[in-house]
Amino acid sequence: MDKQTVIKFFDKVSSNWDADMVKNDDTINIILDNAEITDNISVLDVACGTGVMIPYYIERGVSTVTAIDISPEMARIAQEKFKTDDMVTVICGDAETYSFGRKFDRIIIYNAFPHFISQENIIKVMAVLLNDDGILTVAHGMSKADLDTLHYRSAHSVSQTLPEAEELASIFSKYLSVKTVISNDKMYQVTGKKIKE
Repeated sequence: MDKQTVIKFFDKVSSNWDADMVKNDDTINIILDNAEITDNISVLDVACGTGVMIPYYIERGVSTVTAIDISPEMARIAQEKFKTDDMVTVICGDAETYSFGRKFDRIIIYNAFPHFISQENIIKVMAVLLNDDGILTVAHGMSKADLDTLHYRSAHSVSQTLPEAEELASIFSKYLSVKTVISNDKMYQVTGKKIKE
């Protein structure tokens, strides 16, 4: 797996992404509650795809949403959806190397973590982008087993196996204070909080 392969894959599937999306509002809201997505905070949505999560952030009254995706087509669709919303900025770029020029209160990687080549590196980079007391969340709206099966069938060339939640929490603990570890038949989530420097 390499980044160019990931880009080509997601560019190709972007036009049907929203139509094929299966999501559970209750599960997403639990994830966002655990991530402490509340009013008047800044959010960075990493690997935002077509912007599926952005309406949930807006509904919760966040102050700004910065969304980034490495796929030009995914980012283009998200930009088109939110082009009239001044609080939303959509960027086409590589979250691991992009210079944001700011830090964020919350960073979310939703339904995208297996597509990062170096899973530890993305955690390390994102931890640096958090404000003091900021929270990083890696989450999926399905179980690890279901996600691994889905990727094996349809996205094996651009996916790694999702680590066990406890294994991911161990990586988080190198950079953040682990707050939430959930892996069950409905969802997968690890959150970590930045300790004040």
